[in-house]
Amino acid sequence: MKRRKGRLTMSNARQQQLMLAVRLLLGLLLGAWGGQHWGPPGGLLMAWTGVFGWTLLVLPVFLLLRRLPRPEGQPQPSVAQCLRAAGREWWAYEKVFSWQQPFGEKRSPDRCDASHAGCRGVLLLHGFRCNRGLWQHWERRLDAQGLPHVSLSLEPPFASIDAYAEQIELAIRRLEEVTGLPPVVVAHSMGGLALRAWRRAVGAAPGRVHHVITLGTPHAGTLMAQLSGAPNARQMRARSSWLQTLAESESADWWRRFTCVYSCCDQVVCPSVLAVLPEAQTLVVPASGHLQLVFEPMVLDAVLRRLTAD
Repeated sequence: MKRRKGRLTMSNARQQQLMLAVRLLLGLLLGAWGGQHWGPPGGLLMAWTGVFGWTLLVLPVFLLLRRLPRPEGQPQPSVAQCLRAAGREWWAYEKVFSWQQPFGEKRSPDRCDASHAGCRGVLLLHGFRCNRGLWQHWERRLDAQGLPHVSLSLEPPFASIDAYAEQIELAIRRLEEVTGLPPVVVAHSMGGLALRAWRRAVGAAPGRVHHVITLGTPHAGTLMAQLSGAPNARQMRARSSWLQTLAESESADWWRRFTCVYSCCDQVVCPSVLAVLPEAQTLVVPASGHLQLVFEPMVLDAVLRRLTAD
């Protein structure tokens, strides 16, 4: 628990620990009830439903994606692609929200010291309801390449996106001072908006960052943000005034530094056309849900190629 302006706030990691405990308790209770009525098979089925039953609610959302608008030239995802995306997203969600983020937020330290002088660094920014534990496999690959990297936990979790600008400024300044080069920024979901808000807040020249890769960032908002009343979620609603004002403060030169990675099977940033900035490069990932974009080998490989080519 952290105190902020006279009130206590709970970190994303602690929230996710509590959510996991509730799911496990629900699974235990339903399993005991099912076992009493239908024996061990019924108990196991009910226990699974208590812990993982949310996946059954998400499946129809993936199928509805076939009816939403897509960026020009992109085909409608097939039923098979939507089902594959749903299965892969389930695994990504469990890996991230049941293990990496609740218990591994601080497992992988930043690597950014004097030995990295002259080597371009990477800043990793997570999205809504996440923390730096999201990036563990990225950090392992970057370590293996000897590349400097810094990852943040953007907190408090449900603040205005503008509140994260100071954290981001300090991280970028740290990478600049150690390496002598502007960093590459990789941002998932809300993290891309936080990076754009940082530039507006500090009045940074586009050259402060070498390139930005956004993964499923709702650059023009998302319909799913209607489901939350948190300040940062309201800012991410489709065509929100906050997003419009942010875009008006930017230039085409800034947008040309972006590569927008998106998927027509993204169940959070939908329709997927909202994940693309004007003038930006794009990378389309087929059959990938929102969180799964972080784990796509083609995305990490593209970032490593850019870093090692400089």
